[in-house]
Amino acid sequence: MTNIIIIYSIISFLLIFIIAVASYRLELVDIPNKRKKHLKPVAFTGGLSLSLAYIFSIQFFDIPLKQLNIILSISFLMSIVGFIDDKYNLNTGGKLSLQIIPIIYLIIIESLNLNQLGDYYFFKLELSSLSVPFSLICVLFLINAFNYFDGLDGILGSASISVLIILYFLTSDENIKLFLIIIILPIFIFLFFNFSFLNLPKIFLGDSGSLLLGFIVAFTLIYFANQKISHPILLAWSISIFVYEFLSVNLLRILNNKNIFEPSLDHLHHIMLKKTKSIFFTNILISTTNIIFFLIGYFSFNLIGSLTSFILFIFLFIIFFIIRKNIFCI
Repeated sequence: MTNIIIIYSIISFLLIFIIAVASYRLELVDIPNKRKKHLKPVAFTGGLSLSLAYIFSIQFFDIPLKQLNIILSISFLMSIVGFIDDKYNLNTGGKLSLQIIPIIYLIIIESLNLNQLGDYYFFKLELSSLSVPFSLICVLFLINAFNYFDGLDGILGSASISVLIILYFLTSDENIKLFLIIIILPIFIFLFFNFSFLNLPKIFLGDSGSLLLGFIVAFTLIYFANQKISHPILLAWSISIFVYEFLSVNLLRILNNKNIFEPSLDHLHHIMLKKTKSIFFTNILISTTNIIFFLIGYFSFNLIGSLTSFILFIFLFIIFFIIRKNIFCI
């Protein structure tokens, strides 16, 4: 298995390299402007290269879990949606409409929808007839929360890895662990290109990457919940930084009478970069914060109980929002 993983890593590297080089020749690049701070055009096709690596992995690895393989297969369509948005700058309605197609397929055709939100001693949150619409809203929410995070070199990749490492910790199933490794490796390799280490051609994830990763993580979480691999509140804790930041940004925009759909530099990573003056340190801080939040949830869940962990999740968001509003705000 070690040899197969090494070969997969090499193929992932070559895919990213070839697509990066081809993107510059085909002028598939992100042009700098007053909102985008990079100094020269950068290829925006990182998500496409990751999706191709994942498609390849389905043929390369023998994971006997049909739904996980289907998640990777359909995620390619989501990366195409993101690529179209990067290329043609779709409006919000067009972008969401295209996102819904692969989401609906997995929720309805493949039955990857949330059935329940966990047992909390005094009550159990069963979704029943609300399962499909609630799942659709949650997936759209998380995909676009990931999209919000894609505004600084490495930030979405490193934060996504923090989530996947947490999920790796939460399961004992070796097939699922392998599935998570398959997702993590190309992201890790991508970071070398994103930071242009060793003079590698620089490449951004683009919307093709942010939508791809949000899509994969969202449906992996649903799979974990439905298979009862982990309690839903622990799964919520694993993505706490994405949830807290997405809600905070939109609440602050509403309070300040700003358009919630308009791109801006009011995201946490932009503000932290101004304070730290270091892209690398900002990456470490945000990924570490997500892991710390999860540990708070994990220990409260195991030492006290699921209801306490649920209440703490809400309480910590309130604290996060207050700090975000008064300190980490433009």
